[in-house]
Amino acid sequence: MLEYQAAKDALKGKTILVTGAGDGIGKVAAMTYAAHGATVILLGKTVRKLEAVYDAIEAAGYPTPAIIPLDLKGATEQNYIDMAETIEEQFGHLDGVLHNASLLGVLGPWEHMSQSSLDEVMKVNLTAPAIMTKALLKVLRKAPKASILLTSSGVGRQGRAYWGPYALSKFATEGMMQVLAHECEGTSVRVNSINPGATRTKMRANAYPAEDPMILKTAEDLMPTYLYLMSDDSEQENGKAFNAQ
Repeated sequence: MLEYQAAKDALKGKTILVTGAGDGIGKVAAMTYAAHGATVILLGKTVRKLEAVYDAIEAAGYPTPAIIPLDLKGATEQNYIDMAETIEEQFGHLDGVLHNASLLGVLGPWEHMSQSSLDEVMKVNLTAPAIMTKALLKVLRKAPKASILLTSSGVGRQGRAYWGPYALSKFATEGMMQVLAHECEGTSVRVNSINPGATRTKMRANAYPAEDPMILKTAEDLMPTYLYLMSDDSEQENGKAFNAQ
């Protein structure tokens, strides 16, 4: 997967929702999916950033995207139900969703962890993708082959001191992936997780402020695995934890 080379039209005719699409890995994934023929639905909390990605996709001559401004911290189940209905009305089905949006929260010793920080991180990193996926399953099942891709982390596979809320949310994300994948086994929907690894993003800089970002992989470097898992070449992959580097 790390060396996967997608055909130029690998995602032609597909509609793919990307959360956290205004920045970082989400932005690059949205651009990459569009470059390979997908109509991308850009979901994020900052309209200005989403519009910039929209404009870049349009300027490149890729399929016209759509925008859904939504702050996952305040989103309700009804928001997700309404979103699913709108996607079904406009596109008929959904071929993929990349749950990319994540909140780092506050890093520190367990005894310093606040409930408000834990609640906020879990709401964005776990509850949002769980309830959003619940609403979207009906639309995903209408696609011939649909991919749900959940974003994990190294600290969601091996615990690390001081990463409390974030690590908890990512361990739970891995569990959600396994449960969903088991439920979707034998259907047209597949579910996998992806660990992007150390990447040159704002979140990484916030977690490791003293680190030289130039030694890190860029979001563009990770795209072979992101493309593979959203293309039909991965239709047999289900319930697996992938690494993007």
